[in-house]
Amino acid sequence: MAKRKAKKKESKALSSFLFIFSWFVVGLITIVLLVGIGYYYGYKEGTIENSNVNKKEIHELRKTIKKLQSSTKKSSSVSNLNKKLHTVLKLNRKEYATAAHEYVDAKGSVTAPPKAVKRKLIYSSSRPKLAIIIDDVSFSRDIKAIKNLDMPLTMAFLPPSDRHPNSATLAKDEPFYMVHLPLEAMRFNSEEPFTLHVNDSQSEISERIGKIKKLFPRVKYINNHTGSKFTADEAAVNRLIFTLRRNGIKFIDSRTTAQTKVPDVMQNYGSEYVARDVFLDHVADVAYIKKQIQKAVDKAKKHGSAIAIGHPRSETLQALAESKDILQDIDLVRIDSLI
Repeated sequence: MAKRKAKKKESKALSSFLFIFSWFVVGLITIVLLVGIGYYYGYKEGTIENSNVNKKEIHELRKTIKKLQSSTKKSSSVSNLNKKLHTVLKLNRKEYATAAHEYVDAKGSVTAPPKAVKRKLIYSSSRPKLAIIIDDVSFSRDIKAIKNLDMPLTMAFLPPSDRHPNSATLAKDEPFYMVHLPLEAMRFNSEEPFTLHVNDSQSEISERIGKIKKLFPRVKYINNHTGSKFTADEAAVNRLIFTLRRNGIKFIDSRTTAQTKVPDVMQNYGSEYVARDVFLDHVADVAYIKKQIQKAVDKAKKHGSAIAIGHPRSETLQALAESKDILQDIDLVRIDSLI
């Protein structure tokens, strides 16, 4: 009798344990799924764009374009609808969640990227070269997505902060990298921590670049993250270039403002001014980005070489993956093959 009672107790205890354990497993799976979904949408929102786009209008436009493309009526309608789609995307676009798309005009108004400086035509028997810099690299997912393309793209890492604490650690595992240095903007709501400002002294700038060197010991190239205010201030630019030269680092102007003073400072030092020629993903749309890739290729053919800048967004990576035919007449190279 005592044995039966003991067995009943054991059986009851086992049932209770299994019941509690099963609910624990269900709860754990639910949490993982919720975190995963939140992570996915948070990543999409953070790395693609903050937009108030009229989604219904865009959905209808894309649906109509797809229907026309699959029919025999491939007239100018498709082209016109594509243009309308790009216009809707552009008009409804807010500033991107990252600081990469900070562009201002002389009055401080947000505008399209300023054009790169005019360059002399170079006629050469060798194949033209194009370097594509991918800015804002901060996470392992960025690196994986870029490497999956199997292209010699140049990754520019943001310095580590609470937002992306492992960027420098991730860079150490790469054979080559750049640093995407945050500089002060005219108007931007999401400034990176440790951004250099126009009023920073020579010693403050030297200290910051010294820290960058410790975090990224093999850095040889730096381009600016935002910087419309900083690069338009000749004294501030001079302090930065002076420090970079002392540390053996070359500066590539991302040209976030047409008022950039980097060309003047580089001329004073007797050094070549190097800048972005084309910005690939000012509009996060695959068709638009492919046109920008073609523009970069055309510039490389005219000048012998060109530099384009993009970001590790799904649209940009998809456009690059679909552009192998566009890139076939040039050599896609890392930035150190150009400068």
